[in-house]
Amino acid sequence: MNKPTILIIDDEPQIRKLLEISLTGNGYLVKQAVSGKEGLVMAASHLPDIVLLDLGLPDINGHEVLSQLREWYSRAIVILSVQDNEDDIVNALDNGANDYLTKPFRVGELMARLRTALRFSSSAETTPTIEAGDVVIDVSARLATCKGEILKLTATEYNILLLFVKNQGRVLTHHFLLKEIWGAGFQSETQYLRVFIAQLRKKIEPDPNRPKHIITESGVGYRFT
Repeated sequence: MNKPTILIIDDEPQIRKLLEISLTGNGYLVKQAVSGKEGLVMAASHLPDIVLLDLGLPDINGHEVLSQLREWYSRAIVILSVQDNEDDIVNALDNGANDYLTKPFRVGELMARLRTALRFSSSAETTPTIEAGDVVIDVSARLATCKGEILKLTATEYNILLLFVKNQGRVLTHHFLLKEIWGAGFQSETQYLRVFIAQLRKKIEPDPNRPKHIITESGVGYRFT
């Protein structure tokens, strides 16, 4: 079985060394780049399964590297950065990052996030049926089931659930969800989301008050697990 490849784009030698030891010990192949330009070239030449991207690079701002990658790269990108302010996190997630961890990080948590990111990369190609635990969506029939039972969803509920399932494990920001479902003019209408998320939770969660699938990321958005 081929080992998944991770490209680290980070200019800190100590971080790259720690990541290399941790990742190779967990069955990953590791490629390394010390600048944004080198990272973009290596991503194109090696097509890694996951990109681990630092935002504080010496040549190109990490947000710009993320933006350039997302013009063609459809697999998972995980931000690993010392920058922990909410604006940086939201901007990165809005611009296509799958996840965001701040330094210093716990190796166990990083590995868990990478397993989720790897599942995203593996399912990057569109498939007629998408499975996410108990939830299964037949895209061609626009039919969703949970534990084998057909879900009675409105058109908007279906579209939100489909977006979640396609991006399972990834944090979707409020702005991203509102833009994708209702359009660019609705990106401040967060009350729309609260209403429809509550409705969806009633239909797919064993206990809507203690959700296990649609998880709130406080101040940022939601993650479907």
